[in-house]
Amino acid sequence: MYQTCIHCLRPLGANESIEALPVGRRLAFDAAKGRLWVICRVCERWNLAPFEQRWEAIEQAERAFRGTRVRVSTDNIGLARLPDDTELVRVGAPQRPEFAAWRYGDQFGRRRRKAIIMAGGATLGVGAAVSGALLTGAGLVALLPVFQLLNVASIVSRTHQTMRQFALPEGGAFVPVGLPRLISGGDDGWGVEVGYSVLRKHDDPRPFPGWFSPKWDGEGKNEMGRLRLYGVDAVPLLRWAMPRANRAGARRSAIADGVRMIENAGGPDRYPAWAATQVRDWAARSTFGDTGSLDAIPAPARLAFEMAVHEDSERRAMDGELASLEKAWRDAEEVATIADKLLVPTSVMQRLAQLKRGLGRG
Repeated sequence: MYQTCIHCLRPLGANESIEALPVGRRLAFDAAKGRLWVICRVCERWNLAPFEQRWEAIEQAERAFRGTRVRVSTDNIGLARLPDDTELVRVGAPQRPEFAAWRYGDQFGRRRRKAIIMAGGATLGVGAAVSGALLTGAGLVALLPVFQLLNVASIVSRTHQTMRQFALPEGGAFVPVGLPRLISGGDDGWGVEVGYSVLRKHDDPRPFPGWFSPKWDGEGKNEMGRLRLYGVDAVPLLRWAMPRANRAGARRSAIADGVRMIENAGGPDRYPAWAATQVRDWAARSTFGDTGSLDAIPAPARLAFEMAVHEDSERRAMDGELASLEKAWRDAEEVATIADKLLVPTSVMQRLAQLKRGLGRG
C-alpha cells in the first residue's frame, strides 16, 4: 500500500489496528464486493487499496468493526472508532444516493466551507482596497488592472500550479492550461478539448521546463495550443480537473441531483457520453459562460462528472486493470518524495545515505 494520497499527495497516516493494512487513519471497506479504501483526512477522497493487500485487511476490519461498541450504523453503512482513534466505515448494500452521500458528502462539504471562508475574506479585502482608494483620492478605474491581475493569478493557480504532465495517446506528454471543454465524438461518443502550454512527443529528448519558463521550446517560442482527448484517454485529465471545477463544493441536495443524473444516464460509465449530448441544452438555458467548459455546466452535472469518473476508474480497477492505478499511485509517491526532499538540506540526505549503508553492512 502506498503512503500518500493519490489525489492531493498528502501523507495518509498510519494505524495500529489493521495489521494487514497499517496505512490510513480512516478506512472504508465493502466485504461483499471486496473493496477497501483508505480515506485521506486532508482532502476526504477515497484511495482504492491494491488487490493483493485487500482481502486479509477486509477480514481484520470486519472483526474490528464487530468488536467495538463505539459505532453508529444504518442497515447499509456503519461507522466505528477503534481504540487508537482509527475510524472504520463499513459499507453494506446501500442504494447509490446513500453511498454517494457518505463517500462524497465530506469532501464536497469541506470544499464548500473553504469556499465560503475564502469568499468572505476576498470580499473584505476588496472592500478595504476600494475604501483605501477612495480615501487617497484614486478612482475605481485605477484598481481595474489590480483586479484583472488577481483574476488571472486565480485561474493560473487553479489549473497550472504544479506543471502536472499527462500522457498523450500516441506517446509523449503535455501540460494543461485551463479546464477542459466537453465535446462529442470519438469511439465512445465523448471527449474533451483542453489548452496546453507544453507538448512533448514520445521521441522529443527535451525535458519539461520549470514553471512558466520563458523558453519552453528552447528557441524562445511558447508551445501553446489546444488538443483533444477522447473516451478513456481523457479520464486521467478529468480526475485532476473535476475537483478544480467543483472547488466550491456542494450541499447534499446538489450531490443527490448529481446522482440522479448518473442514474438517468444509465450508470457512471455511460454518464460522460450522455453529458456530451446535453451541452447544447445546457447552453440554451445558461445566461453566462462557455457551457461546454466543465466549470460552466450546471453544478449537479459537474458533481456527477467527478463522481462518475472516479467510480468508473474503480470499476476498471476491480475488473483487473490495476496497472493504471498502480502507475498513478507510483507517480503520486514520486512527486511526494521529490517534494519532501526539497525541504531537506543535501548534507542531511548524504548523511542519511551513509547511515543506511552502515546498517546494511551490519
